[in-house]
Amino acid sequence: METTMERPGRLREFWYYFRENRGAVIGLSVFVVFVLVAIFADLLAPHDPTQQYRDHLLRPPAWSEGGDWSFPLGTDPLGRDLLSRLIHGARYSAFVGVVVVTVAASVGILIGLLSGFAPRWGDTIIMRIMDIILAFPSLLLALVLVAILGPSLTNAMIAIAIVQQPHYVRLTRASVINERTRDYVTSARVAGAGIWRLMFKTVLPNCLAPIIVQGALSFSTAILDAAALGFLGMGAQPPTPEWGTMLAEAREFILRAWWVVTFPGIAILITVLAINLMGDGLRDALDPKLKRS
Repeated sequence: METTMERPGRLREFWYYFRENRGAVIGLSVFVVFVLVAIFADLLAPHDPTQQYRDHLLRPPAWSEGGDWSFPLGTDPLGRDLLSRLIHGARYSAFVGVVVVTVAASVGILIGLLSGFAPRWGDTIIMRIMDIILAFPSLLLALVLVAILGPSLTNAMIAIAIVQQPHYVRLTRASVINERTRDYVTSARVAGAGIWRLMFKTVLPNCLAPIIVQGALSFSTAILDAAALGFLGMGAQPPTPEWGTMLAEAREFILRAWWVVTFPGIAILITVLAINLMGDGLRDALDPKLKRS
């Protein structure tokens, strides 16, 4: 009964500190819209994103001269509806973010826990491997991995997850080392708790706050990296309506058809900015040191 009453109290406290950051609330609102658009893309898109209307090649937005309200944001060089492709592109971006964060966080947290509880030699080996991965620029390393695996959206997600993983390892390890010295961990060990119970039941729940914040920020990084790989031709392949791939297909028309590059770029900008603002709010609400009395 007491635990049940504590949870609503914690949620109210979290929301109190989160809503103090107006940018975070705006970011959360935009992110919710982004998720809803991704889920209901089939219902919201006015056209099939791969359908080509040969009589409407490079049609400008509806409010411009020569525009058509059948294609509110215009069409691309192949006559495909830009709005429909942007809406379906949100689904691919959301899918990339969810998969990358899930894989990177799951593996990274496990390795971080093992590193935090491992003997000194084991901890040193794990962290040196992570340092080697972090020594490479993230996008360059992802590009090399995709070049080895082959260009596709699936391989791009695998590469981005590998690149993101060391951040979770280092963060989890630091939190575990900090928590291991606490009295409740010592009490659990004296009470006979095994190493796996100490790791997953005792210590891990108290390390989740910074990991959640890192997950939110990694979500936006995954979207950016996937778009960058798509733009370079190493991510999603045409005719997939992924935002980075859309930019790559339209770059040669930038001077005569501004809308084909502007709208995908704005979609990436707004989505990433909203997630980063939401991540800042999560940090403020979950970190006790940043809470304002």
